[in-house]
Amino acid sequence: MKINVHAGHNPAGKVACGAVGLINESTENRRVKDEVISQLRQLGHMVYDCTVDNGTGQQDVLKKIVAKCNTHAVDLDLSIHFNSGAVDQEGNGKTTGVEVYSYDTSGIARDTARRICECISELGFRNRGVKISKTFYVLKHTKAPAVLIECCFVDDRDDVQLYDYQSMASAIVCGITGQRVQEPAETDQAEEGEESSTGDKDALYRVQVGAYSVKSNAEAMKKKLQEAGFDVLIVQA
Repeated sequence: MKINVHAGHNPAGKVACGAVGLINESTENRRVKDEVISQLRQLGHMVYDCTVDNGTGQQDVLKKIVAKCNTHAVDLDLSIHFNSGAVDQEGNGKTTGVEVYSYDTSGIARDTARRICECISELGFRNRGVKISKTFYVLKHTKAPAVLIECCFVDDRDDVQLYDYQSMASAIVCGITGQRVQEPAETDQAEEGEESSTGDKDALYRVQVGAYSVKSNAEAMKKKLQEAGFDVLIVQA
């Protein structure tokens, strides 16, 4: 597939940035966006990042996003957002959940929206379902079928405690493709002092995890590996 992906809104702290609650929409939607792009590319899909970081206002951000999207002939446009309005700072033991918007009542966008809702709800979020909007600018003006994901609520403590950008991205990718990126299987580590197959116990072997044409994707993978406890070095080829 060929897919446009973007994080909605300007970056955090700028005009026309996203909702702020227990977490920040413009920060988290970019983390999810980077991970979605990385996973889709690992599965062999062509992905374009159409995120805008320099809009002068809300309407300018939307116009620039659509202009970027419409320069590519793709199968799907994907807009990543986080919702607000739950006003549940303390938590009530229930998530407010996920919803996905589509312009059409049928077709690839509607079907994809439904599958994304189902996959995210499997993480434990309430499935608020697919909603139709004829007014959302991105849904109305992109050439390709488009879906707008409201991953969860930034002002619901139960949502925020359940939320993780990696699992959220994996659910979105599964909703689009029906596939998940497989983590490499762990191999048994050599016992301390055991020689390598070369006979040199002091040998040093480097393992490359991935190669990325977009620096932000490499940095996102670096952070993911560091959070897992690995030492990471980015080298420009």
